Amino acid sequence: MSQHFRTPEDYELFIYSLPERFRSIRVSTLTLVRRGASLGRVAGELHFSHEFRLIVRERIVFDRLPLVIDWYGYEVWRSDETLFWYGSQPHPDHLRLRASHPHHKHVPPDLKHNRVPAPQMSFTQPNLPNLIEEIEALIRTLA
Repeated sequence: MSQHFRTPEDYELFIYSLPERFRSIRVSTLTLVRRGASLGRVAGELHFSHEFRLIVRERIVFDRLPLVIDWYGYEVWRSDETLFWYGSQPHPDHLRLRASHPHHKHVPPDLKHNRVPAPQMSFTQPNLPNLIEEIEALIRTLA
């Protein structure tokens, strides 16, 4: 279990300290809003250099601890272009995605329909560090 997923307070601290952990983050608008005693929503954006940004949407459930991500959507943009996104919506009819079901990544050339497995995504660990590192790697290719 990740130390950041023990309680909603731990995850909240983790989210709000991301700019301190990752110096590549220029601006964060992420917030965790509790929706009752057992549900929360994380939403907002992380902005990076070269006009990269990560749009984050997570639904977290903490009726039993440790908390879990119940649903997510992560979009990576550069300027006004969507580069790729990750989703947790099941696609049981896609045999290629079974390896990481329901986690998958939408990639070019047809972002809506071209999906690949995303084994690095999880419901029981923070996904944001992997996403930030992926964006940092993209930024390094431009330097």
